[in-house]
Amino acid sequence: MRSLKIFVVGDAMLDNYWYGTIDRISPEAPVPIVNILQKESRLGGAANVALNCKALGASVYLLSIVGKDVEGNAFMQKLQENDLDASFCLQSKERITTTKTRVIAKNQQTIRIDNEITTPLSVKEEHHFIDICLRAIQIEKPDILIFEDYNKGLLSENMIEKIITHCKHVGVMTAVDPKLTHFFAYQQVDLFKPNLKEIKEAFKIELPIVNKQSLKKVHEALYQTLQHQNTMITLSEKGIYVQNQQSSHLIASHIRQIADVSGAGDTVIAVASMVLFLTNDIYFAAQLANLAGGLVCEQVGVVSIQKAHLLKEVLEKIATD
Repeated sequence: MRSLKIFVVGDAMLDNYWYGTIDRISPEAPVPIVNILQKESRLGGAANVALNCKALGASVYLLSIVGKDVEGNAFMQKLQENDLDASFCLQSKERITTTKTRVIAKNQQTIRIDNEITTPLSVKEEHHFIDICLRAIQIEKPDILIFEDYNKGLLSENMIEKIITHCKHVGVMTAVDPKLTHFFAYQQVDLFKPNLKEIKEAFKIELPIVNKQSLKKVHEALYQTLQHQNTMITLSEKGIYVQNQQSSHLIASHIRQIADVSGAGDTVIAVASMVLFLTNDIYFAAQLANLAGGLVCEQVGVVSIQKAHLLKEVLEKIATD
């Protein structure tokens, strides 16, 4: 993994955590009063995917746009602190930095406050950012490019098509964690990783029975549109389903003490992309991603995977199978 160079392209955000105590209910409204004792900020969204890749040893470049504001400055400082290359991460006067503030008491999230602009980039900024991405791919020649789409306005169908086409031209593996708006725009990617909720929304189906047979039909429907290489569907407590033209596997989740599911998808796409590139084995990639996603759910807030913890889990739960 230390040999890999990875680009992460997508919606980045700043995750704020305010920790406090609750001792009484407000006399003004039936809501708890949280006395804040501690504050911290973490990298979120596409930046958390980058952080996960970095934690596993890769050289990582984040390609995104944040605001030219206080939060954007804090975000850029966090990139530097975490040794993430920000050469292709821009600050815009036209947008604000997407910020999620979670208020936590007794290890429980009491409220989340979002501050964001989700309208598409202006034509000028879109063209400028596309040029930066294509030039960066040509110069740096990454092994993997991961799209992290949070529907915050950075990615467009035009941008997605141009980046994928260029990656295929220069031999860069592409992976995507999609959202509804551009769900079917990611044509011919190497790894397509939606979750079950996103599948239901995209196809406007209920999918009352989640098993290998029903998920095979989902993969076939996806393949007809995307012509992609590998499908990986995260199923929450039901595990992960993977399929390509050669095989399909439904991998059960492991029993966990779940504290917070925030950011688990970021960890899954990071681990799955890296392992798939190195092994060309979608089943093994899914096994490791399944373990990694479960591990980060045992901690409160958005956190990145720790390599030592993942290795320990692999040795205990996969190597002994």
